[in-house]
Amino acid sequence: MSQALYRFGKFAASRPWVVIGTWVLVSLVVIGSSVTFGADYEDSFAVPGLDSQDAVDLLTKAQSDSAGLTSHVVVTPKDGTSFFSSPEAVAEIAEIQTELAALPKLLNVSDITGALAAGPEVAVQSGVVSPDGTIASFRLQYPVTEELNPEDLENLKEWRVEAAESSPLQIEAGGELFFTFEEPQTSGGEMIGLIAAVIILLVAFGSFIAMGLPIGMALFGLALGISSMSLVGHLIDVPSWAPKMGSMVGLGVGIDYALFIVTRHREFLGRGMTVQESVGRAAATAGQAVIFAGGTVVVAILGLAVAGIPFVTAAGISTSLIVLIMVTASITLLPAFLGLAGHRIDKVGFGKRAKASASSEVGQGWRRWGTHVSKHPWAYALGVTGFLLFLSSPLLGLQLGFPDEGTLPDSRTERRAYDLNAEGFGPGINGPLVIAVNVAEDASIVEPLAAAIAGDSGIAAVVPPQVDLDAGVATILAFPSTSPQDSETLDTIKRLRAEVFPPVLDASPAVAHVGGGTPSFADIGDKVADRLPYFIGAVILLSFLLLMLVFRSILVPLKAALLNLLSIGAAYGVLVAVFQWGWGLNLIGLEATVPIVSFLPMFMFAILFGLSMDYEVFLLSRVREEYLLTGDNDASVIRGLAGTGRVITSAALIMISVFLGFVLGDDSVIKMMGLGLATAIFVDATIVRMVLVPATMKLMGDANWWLPGWLDKLLPTIDIEGEAGLPPAEYEPKAALPAAAEKEPALV
Repeated sequence: MSQALYRFGKFAASRPWVVIGTWVLVSLVVIGSSVTFGADYEDSFAVPGLDSQDAVDLLTKAQSDSAGLTSHVVVTPKDGTSFFSSPEAVAEIAEIQTELAALPKLLNVSDITGALAAGPEVAVQSGVVSPDGTIASFRLQYPVTEELNPEDLENLKEWRVEAAESSPLQIEAGGELFFTFEEPQTSGGEMIGLIAAVIILLVAFGSFIAMGLPIGMALFGLALGISSMSLVGHLIDVPSWAPKMGSMVGLGVGIDYALFIVTRHREFLGRGMTVQESVGRAAATAGQAVIFAGGTVVVAILGLAVAGIPFVTAAGISTSLIVLIMVTASITLLPAFLGLAGHRIDKVGFGKRAKASASSEVGQGWRRWGTHVSKHPWAYALGVTGFLLFLSSPLLGLQLGFPDEGTLPDSRTERRAYDLNAEGFGPGINGPLVIAVNVAEDASIVEPLAAAIAGDSGIAAVVPPQVDLDAGVATILAFPSTSPQDSETLDTIKRLRAEVFPPVLDASPAVAHVGGGTPSFADIGDKVADRLPYFIGAVILLSFLLLMLVFRSILVPLKAALLNLLSIGAAYGVLVAVFQWGWGLNLIGLEATVPIVSFLPMFMFAILFGLSMDYEVFLLSRVREEYLLTGDNDASVIRGLAGTGRVITSAALIMISVFLGFVLGDDSVIKMMGLGLATAIFVDATIVRMVLVPATMKLMGDANWWLPGWLDKLLPTIDIEGEAGLPPAEYEPKAALPAAAEKEPALV
C-alpha cells in the first residue's frame, strides 16, 4: 500500500490540476445530483420488535388515525378571563377551530366549541378545557410521517403567526409535528469552531498557506460528503440530524488527517527533498497512518448496525461516508494542493520561516515533561486514574431518554405551548400514552382494560376508548400524572405492561401495546442498554487485535483499551453532570435539565474509539520506532512523546474547537454530542496520552513489547509508517534550496 500511495502522491504533486479537476468534476456531479434527485431526510424512529412499535404497527395496519403524528394548539385569553364567562373568547375559539380544520392534510381537530356549548362540566370532562376555564387545547391529528413533509409544519406555523397577531387570545403550538419536521436553528457555532481551528493551525505552522491547505481540503470534502447524504437517502432513511452529526465528525477528522500529512510533508521538505518526493513520502507514511486511523473510525461507526436500531444505523452509515471521503481527500486531493503550493507553503507567514512550528524548544519542552513523568510514574498513574474515575462517577446516575419541548427556551412557541398545557391539564398532558389493543377476537375486554388503566396510581385521566370493530383495534388514550421526563412516568409504563394488563388480558385472546413518544424512547433506551455491553466488547476486541498487529505486543493494546474506557467514561460522566444535574447548564444555552439521548452513548463510543486510535497510533508508532532502534524502553517513551506531543496537542485542540462550536447550536442532541466528544478528546489527548500513557509504559518497562514467539510468527507484519520498500529519496540541489530549508529542524 505504501508504494502505491508514494507513486500516487508524486503523481498528484506533479500533475495537481488533473487531480483537482477530477475532484471538482466529481463534486459537481454529486452536488448537482443531490439538488436534482436527492431524497428528503426522514426522521423515523421506528424500531422493529419493541412494544411501542407494535402499537404503531397495529394502528397503522388498521388505518387508525391514532397511528399518525399529533400536534396541539393551546390558547388562553390574554386578559386572564375564563372561557366559561367570556362569549368573546368562545367566539374566537370557534373561529380558530374552523381555520384549523381547513389546514391541509389535517385529519381531525378537537371540538372545543361543541364541548363549551354543552357546559363547563362537559368541557372539563372532555379534557379540552382546563378546570378553571382559562386554557383550551386543540389536539390535531395528522396522517403517518410518510404522508407528510416539512411544508405541513410550515402551514401550521404560518397560520399561528397570522392568527396570533390580531387575536385576543395567546396562541401557541407544539407536538410531534414540530419534533419531526422542525429544522434546528443555526447559531454560527460551527463557524466559531472553524475560526478557532484556523488560529491553531496558523500558530502551529506559522504560515497562511500551510494553514489554509487542511482547512480548504476539509471544507471541500465536507461539501461533497453532506451533498452525498441525500443520495444515500434513496437507499436508507437518513435522519435530519445526520448531516449535523456528520459535519461535526467530518470537519474534525478532515482537518486532523490533513494536519498529520502536511506536518510530515514539511518535515521532508526541511530535509531538502524535492516537492514531489516529499509529497510522495508524506502520502506513503502519514497517509498510510491516516488510512489506518480513518478505516478504524469507519469500521467502528458501521458497527452501530449491531444495535438493531434503524435510524442509528442510518446515521452511522452517513457519518462513516463523510469520514471515508475525508480519508480519500487526504491521500489524493491534499497531495495535489501540496504540489501546487510547492516551496511557497512556508513563504506567506509571519516571522522567520515556520518559526513557530519549527522551534526546537517545543520538542525540548515535551522531552522535559516526559522525563518528569518517568521519574514519578506511580504518582501520575494513580493520581490521573483516580481523577478519571472521579469524572466517570456521575455515569452511575445515567438516565437515558429524549429531550422534549419542555427543555426548549421560552422564545419557542413549542415551549410556551408545553408550559400552558402542563399548567392547565397537568404535566402528563404533554406525554400521552397511546394504548393499542387487538380486539379482533374479543371486543368485550376494552371497557375493563380502560377501567384498570384509569385505576393505576400513575394515570391522571383516560379518554373514552375508540373501538373500530371492522379493523379489530381499540385505542385508549391515557395521560400520566407525571411529566414525560419524570422517572415515575417510565415506572408507570412498565407497571401497565407488567402488572395492569396481564390480570385483565390473561383469559382473553386480546393483546395490548403501549405506544406514544415517551414509551417509544424508553423502549429504545432499554434496547441500547441491552446491546451496549456487547457493542463495547466488540469494539474493544477489534482495537486490541488491530493494535496487537501494528505494535507486536500484548500489553500495549490491552492498556490502550482500558485507557480508552477511562476517556469515554469521563466524557459520559461530564454529560450526566451537565445535562442531568444541571452543572453549568446556562453556559451552553439550556434552561432545564434533560436526559441523555438514548442512542448517544453508543454513537459516541463508536466515534471516540476511532478518534482515540489516531492519537494512540501516532504516539506509539514513534515510541516503538525509537525502541526498535535503541532497545531502551524509558528513553523511547520520552523521545516518542517529545516527537509527537506538539502535533497531537494541535490536532486535539482543533478537534475540540470544532466540537465545542456545535455546542453553541440550538439542538440539545447536537449539544450533547459536541460536549461529549470535546471532553473525551481533551481527556484522551492530554491527560491520557501525555500523562497516563508514559507513566504506565514506564512502569511496565520492556514487558510493553512482549509477544509470544509462536504468535509473532502467525501475525502478519504491518509497517504503519510505510517507509519500508520505498526507493531512495530524491533531494533538491543545494543551490536550489531556500536557505531556511537547510536549517529547518524536523517538525515531528
